[in-house]
Amino acid sequence: MRLCFLVEEQYRHDGMPVDVIRQLRSWGHRVDVLRPGGSLLRLSETVRAGHHDAWILKTVSGGPGLTLLEAAAGAGLTTVNDARAIRGVRDKALAAVTAEAHGLPVPVTYAAMRIEDFAEVPAAEYPLVVKPADGSSGRAVRLVPSPDRLAHHAPRDGHGGGGGMLIAQPYVPNSGVDLKVYCVDGELYATERCSPLHPDQPASERQVPLSAEVAAIAARVGEVFGLDLYGVDVVLGPDGPVVVDVNDFPSFRQVPDAVARVAWAILRLADAGGTRPRAAAADAALLSAQPSVPAGGPLGGDA
Repeated sequence: MRLCFLVEEQYRHDGMPVDVIRQLRSWGHRVDVLRPGGSLLRLSETVRAGHHDAWILKTVSGGPGLTLLEAAAGAGLTTVNDARAIRGVRDKALAAVTAEAHGLPVPVTYAAMRIEDFAEVPAAEYPLVVKPADGSSGRAVRLVPSPDRLAHHAPRDGHGGGGGMLIAQPYVPNSGVDLKVYCVDGELYATERCSPLHPDQPASERQVPLSAEVAAIAARVGEVFGLDLYGVDVVLGPDGPVVVDVNDFPSFRQVPDAVARVAWAILRLADAGGTRPRAAAADAALLSAQPSVPAGGPLGGDA
């Protein structure tokens, strides 16, 4: 197969996707890498229907990579994840509305252009978690304890750090540990890690068992947003699991054999023209039942 990865500067040395690219090449597949924003691209030649079996995006939110991926999709090429699905989760305001409309457990979400505008949110809703609507990797996430502290958390320019929309959600009381659920090829894996809102907690990260309730929620997220490779941030609040973020093509940290599993999933999706695997991910909640990845790559690889 011939694949095209869109990788921006922030991820050019990151194990995900660099190691995945290396794995695919070792299996005998041709992988081209484009760095949107880092070089001149002649779009009429870069985006050409039939030139690649699939395009894969690993870029920052708000970067130029998604535009290129959407151009490839518009030319009839397979994209991983689906370009429309990525747009749907990278706009966190849109993602919150979509999730709530489909019955997913998400906090009430407010949106504003200036952090000071959240002063109109009822005091009973505080503390608020405020973050950029196009943020990623925990960038500029703030925990605001009360309305009178909004100005203290405002960036110097008075906006979200880049002048974009902000969203705010009531803080969900929890133990200070986030649950990150990854989906790879229809299988779910859970990782526990310290919340960025609680930097005083001991820094630890480990794979943990996945309950049937959380597995069902994570599988539903994939169905609602049309994602194949994704991560769901969940906090276990007093009323049960709550979805606080959804990410396309995350780090997949602590997933067993993550590089091989992600590479295999990309090949399967490319071969199927982007059709999502129909595995019942919620039924695979028990990690002891996870299948192993063959030593050689699928689809004729020569590892």
